[in-house]
Amino acid sequence: MYRTALRNVLAHKGRLLMTALAVMLGTAFVAGTMVFSDTIGKAMRDSNSTSYSDVSVQVVDRAAGSAASARQKGEDASAPLTDATVQQLAALPGAAGARGVVSGFTGVADRQGNLIGQVWSARGVNFAPGQDGKDARYPMAEGQGPKNAKEVALDRRTADKAGYKVGDTVRVAANGPVIEAKLTGVFTTDDPVVNSGGTLTLFDRATAQQILLEPGQYSSVVLTAKPGTSEDALLAQVQPKLPTGGRFDVETGAKLKADDQAMIAKGTDNLRIVLLVFAGISLFVGIFIIANTFTMLVAQRTKELALLRAIGASRKQVTRSVLVEALLIGAASAVAGLLAGIGIGAGMRSLMGAMNENMPTGSLVIAPATIVVTLVVGVLVTVLSALLPAVRAARIAPVAAMSSGDQPASQKSLMVRNTIGALFAAGGLALIGYGASTGNDSGRLPVGAGAFLALIGVFVLLPLLSRPVVALAGPLLRGLGGTPGKLAQQNAVRNPRRTAATAAALTIGLTLVSGLTVIGTSVGATVDRAVTSSMKADYIVSVANGMSLSPQVSEQIAKTPGVAASSPVTTAAGWKLNDTRQEINGLNPDGFEQLLDVKLTSGSAAALGQGQLLVSQDVATKSGVGTGSTMTVTYPDKSTGRLTVGGVYEKGGMLGSVLLANSEIAKHESKPYTADVLVKGKDGATAGLKQALKDATGANPVIEVKSKQEVRDDFSQTITNVLNIMYGMLAMSVLVAVLGVVNTLAMSVFERKREIGMLRAIGLDRRGIKRMVRLESVVISLFGAGIGLLLGCFIAWAINGTLKSSLTGLTTVLPYGQLALFLGLAGLVGLVAAIWPARRAAGLDILSSIKTD
Repeated sequence: MYRTALRNVLAHKGRLLMTALAVMLGTAFVAGTMVFSDTIGKAMRDSNSTSYSDVSVQVVDRAAGSAASARQKGEDASAPLTDATVQQLAALPGAAGARGVVSGFTGVADRQGNLIGQVWSARGVNFAPGQDGKDARYPMAEGQGPKNAKEVALDRRTADKAGYKVGDTVRVAANGPVIEAKLTGVFTTDDPVVNSGGTLTLFDRATAQQILLEPGQYSSVVLTAKPGTSEDALLAQVQPKLPTGGRFDVETGAKLKADDQAMIAKGTDNLRIVLLVFAGISLFVGIFIIANTFTMLVAQRTKELALLRAIGASRKQVTRSVLVEALLIGAASAVAGLLAGIGIGAGMRSLMGAMNENMPTGSLVIAPATIVVTLVVGVLVTVLSALLPAVRAARIAPVAAMSSGDQPASQKSLMVRNTIGALFAAGGLALIGYGASTGNDSGRLPVGAGAFLALIGVFVLLPLLSRPVVALAGPLLRGLGGTPGKLAQQNAVRNPRRTAATAAALTIGLTLVSGLTVIGTSVGATVDRAVTSSMKADYIVSVANGMSLSPQVSEQIAKTPGVAASSPVTTAAGWKLNDTRQEINGLNPDGFEQLLDVKLTSGSAAALGQGQLLVSQDVATKSGVGTGSTMTVTYPDKSTGRLTVGGVYEKGGMLGSVLLANSEIAKHESKPYTADVLVKGKDGATAGLKQALKDATGANPVIEVKSKQEVRDDFSQTITNVLNIMYGMLAMSVLVAVLGVVNTLAMSVFERKREIGMLRAIGLDRRGIKRMVRLESVVISLFGAGIGLLLGCFIAWAINGTLKSSLTGLTTVLPYGQLALFLGLAGLVGLVAAIWPARRAAGLDILSSIKTD
């Protein structure tokens, strides 16, 4: 029986080719994912391995700098890190030294004024020379370190990238005006910011504090232990010297390094999980192809298997022989997939390097786990997919099967299948409906479970659905193809199980693609409305990485010619209203109504200029207040006061929950967090005004000036980019689905050789045969795609229902153009998939086909 199984594989290798390709592609995706994630993870760990080589203990002030959130600034009023703190820590018995570090966002412009590198990986720090005038952390390769506000030093990679030499003038900026300084030095460093492609700028201490923090402040203090003093012992000495309250993070160098390694591992693990999910989808699609292939092979070899039974083979032996065939195919395909996956992993690494030339690199990592997992997955998927066809093969009766090449499913089995499918589908749809009705996060689990059950139910019911749906296409097929079209329709419904198994692969792909598209479009439209619906301003000025804008920027913008009204949008997060912590947004009263569209349900917007609060309807309802009510305010310094509610509005768009005049916030917040500056032009949004606003920021490369349409376009582009990534990862499963269509058509052509020969004999020409096969392929593809589109849209609607609590105003938007495009592409897929089977069918010899047993 084992020799028979091997001969069957060799005899039917052409028919098994597509199955082998499907397994190979799925396992290649798995192997490529594991190789890529292991390689990137190791490269990043190696790159960061020396990051804390000179750190025994590090103290970090989380509330320091413009990068700290408004909430962090408001939560703790403890004293910051100063020179006194550094001296106190340096005097500890276990400390060999202490270095105050000033660190914060700093962008570097190239000679064209554009930002070098990515905004999230641009940093500036202080140059801290010792007695010899050198800073061991940043050894100079050329020149010397900065000594005053008009000097800076750059890392070697940044200087080379921009073509800067010592003595050149360099433009750098944080969240305020651009600084033009002389480049006095170029240094080398193992700092992970530089290793990951970022930029690092050195300032003298006073300048770094002035630009990045506050005069006399440090963002962190790094301590070095004396010989014989452990990091933990030094940590124990440091902790009592710091005020309590949670403002400071104190860790040993070993712990910081371990945390970095763990963070890298978590990141690569998350990346691997996401990619493996899509690889799993490809393998799941492949299951339908494998099961369909073996089902057809068993049907085509009915007489052969019956003969084996007649000469003494038991049911177990027949089952085993089919499973051995699957094992051989799975093993060979998995090995090929492993080799292809190694190539995919190398390609993904090269692509990542091309997208970010400073991405850490290293040798390709092929872990033993990758080899084992790939081979086991390939074999298991193939064998398990072939299990049901193998069991069916064992049930073939020795005598009855010799007179019949195909054993149609009994009415009872179809009834049982349809009943099970209906129960699964009904249960799944009910769970989806319930989850969507909750309107919050609690509905996500029911929706997820319901989507899974509904998918299974629909797959089981596909044979039942195929007959009426394909029948509806009958008139169109006859109109397009005449007799070949009529034959194509009859062939598609002749074996509904086969049609369903072929269409199911496309159903999975289109369910996911259409669902993601609808969710993305709906979220994009909602965010667009939320951001721009209340915006009457012509431009928004903000820092590209979300940092707080310097007060100087808003002052310069207000003086810009052509500006009719402007206001910084500030945030105060450490305040409490009626003992409830509440984030408050600040705006300038003058010009307020020119910049934002506020829909008041009571009160007046003019109350803002009188030092009164404007609160959203939600806050008014929860706090039990209305226009004219007073609220107790607890400020960050623990002092209290009372504010009058001057109006209640419908929350939406850029409006937060509570609005107050910037002048009132400034009385209790010396430097509130400034997210944006809103600008209204005298002549509207013009190119001249936009350029004037850029000039007002000193052509700062990290400050963006965007119109309302540009804000919309950015959100739209973000959604599009995410969807494109998803489409790219789903492309493998769609390709596997295409292979399934090709495989089914090719095998059905072989199965219907006599029928095709008879059609040729009675006058149907080669062109008619090709048309018949193509139309059959297209109708099966459109059937699967249509079911997938409907299911995907329904699941997307339910998921949107669970997001309403976190995304106010979310409604389901159907992008009809894109959905129609997907359906059209599915038809094209069917047409392309039929090219080879159609040519093969048209090329059959008439006489030899008629003589086929």
